[in-house]
Amino acid sequence: MDLKILLSTFGMIFLAELGDKTQLATFAFAAESQSKVAVFLGAAGALLLTSLLAVVFGAVVSRLIPANYIKTGAGALFILLGLWMLVFPGGE
Repeated sequence: MDLKILLSTFGMIFLAELGDKTQLATFAFAAESQSKVAVFLGAAGALLLTSLLAVVFGAVVSRLIPANYIKTGAGALFILLGLWMLVFPGGE
């Protein structure tokens, strides 16, 4: 196992998840629930499953498309979605 990849992945995902909608939803569930352990296990399980799917699909896609194209496409998609949200905020 490559410790550098492990730690950089952990750090980037940890920072990206701070304050996002998933964390806020988990916060809300924990505030309403009597079983904090159930909320933790449910949230952790969901994040584990979505991460597993991302790794599996990433491995498959990387066999078909070069990594630099995937990175460029992901960056372009983030920019386009950000612009979309600025232009069409979706308020009432």
